[in-house]
Amino acid sequence: MSKGRLEAFSDGVIAILITIMVLELKVPHGPDVSALRGFLPVILSYVLSFVFLGIYWSNHHHLFQAVERVNGRVLWANLHLLFWLSLVPWVTAWMGENPKAPVPVALYGGVLLFAGCAYYVLSRLLIALHGRESTLARAIGEDVKGIASVVFYAAAVGLAFVRPASSLALYVVVAVIWLVPDNRIERVLTDVGE
Repeated sequence: MSKGRLEAFSDGVIAILITIMVLELKVPHGPDVSALRGFLPVILSYVLSFVFLGIYWSNHHHLFQAVERVNGRVLWANLHLLFWLSLVPWVTAWMGENPKAPVPVALYGGVLLFAGCAYYVLSRLLIALHGRESTLARAIGEDVKGIASVVFYAAAVGLAFVRPASSLALYVVVAVIWLVPDNRIERVLTDVGE
């Protein structure tokens, strides 16, 4: 099967999720900067989630640049990923309103944890479809960043019940890890093109 429809659908879903998140932001009541003070946790939650959705979109794009085709298992794995990403606006809003409460902070991390696991499964199914010697398999390798992210998310979920602020810090650490450009796939695709 062609991969084009899967890519277009996924791009559209992620764009809608970002739009939903920004529409959830309420206008401050007051004309000065002090009116923003109460909205700071909400805005910071939005920024963090925007970054995470951007990371998933970028990595998903790179992932599918390295594949030639998809099958039914890949389609369902991609929907599994999109399911977890579709919950990001909801957990973002709840955590933004309750940044010191253990349950919203833990649930936010739980959604990120399951999205990370779903992305890992998607990448492994694509490697299985294209073979261990494929461009994608060579580019992803052992996926240390992906596995480390899932471990950090799991730790942050548990930590939320002890120190929610530390969980939030771990979420930021994972985002920073992924903001450092990951050019594994681009590098392998460039080498193949030469």
